[in-house]
Amino acid sequence: MIETVTGLANLRKRVSQWKREGLRVGFVPTMGNLHAGHFSLVALARRHADRVVASVFVNPTQFGPDEDFARYPRTPEDDAAGLEAAGCDLMWMPSVDTMYPFGADNAVRMRVPGITDVLEGAHRPGHFDGVVTVVSRLFNQVQPDAAAFGRKDYQQLAVIRYFVRDLAFPVELLPADIVRESDGLAMSSRNQYLAPDERAAAPTIHRTLLAMREAVQAGTSCAEVEAQAVAMLEAAGFAVDYAAVRDRQLATPAGDTGELVALVAARLGRTRLIDNLEFIR
Repeated sequence: MIETVTGLANLRKRVSQWKREGLRVGFVPTMGNLHAGHFSLVALARRHADRVVASVFVNPTQFGPDEDFARYPRTPEDDAAGLEAAGCDLMWMPSVDTMYPFGADNAVRMRVPGITDVLEGAHRPGHFDGVVTVVSRLFNQVQPDAAAFGRKDYQQLAVIRYFVRDLAFPVELLPADIVRESDGLAMSSRNQYLAPDERAAAPTIHRTLLAMREAVQAGTSCAEVEAQAVAMLEAAGFAVDYAAVRDRQLATPAGDTGELVALVAARLGRTRLIDNLEFIR
């Protein structure tokens, strides 16, 4: 049966016990309201570790003032049941006071330069500062040997790779493939916000990404591909934050070949969705 822990001393006691036994600890950080995508991360961590910890914490420092922190769904009982079924050993559920003992407004903040200023960082100022701040705290609390992150948050994974290398965290990062619904929509806790007509339109994001890949591989310029993608999304009712083609370091592509990624962030009504597709040109 899964163990649910809310106190830091009890978490450290359990993890220390596992490590004294020579066991490898895997970690899956989440904000809860879990779905099959999250459970795939647990399965990935399980393949690389003897014990798996998943955190459930809705982090206030990564939400902007007009974003959905207050209404973000919180379903701890369902999360615990799902994590247990997925093979997780411990659910770490800290309070805001445990995570930020001096309060979120007075917390020591971290920032990754450069890569956080574009795309998501440009549209959500301060978001990645909050992500890096909480992930570094979670790594310090859990002391994992490996941690699983989904590729759907492509830029977030790039940011975490940067700070793990820069600060020499002894954590192996495990990137997990995007888990999609049968119609191509990337799984997300925010999908449940979509009205029926919005849900019907939402898979256009994935179709747009596929069209972007096809056009780039056919030799269309990245600028033209991006303009076509915005038009396609707007025709389906989206308000587009960006539709971009970048190299794997999120810079504007140079040259005629290489590893690329198409990224989209767009809103349907009040719901903001992101997705991406990696490919070779």
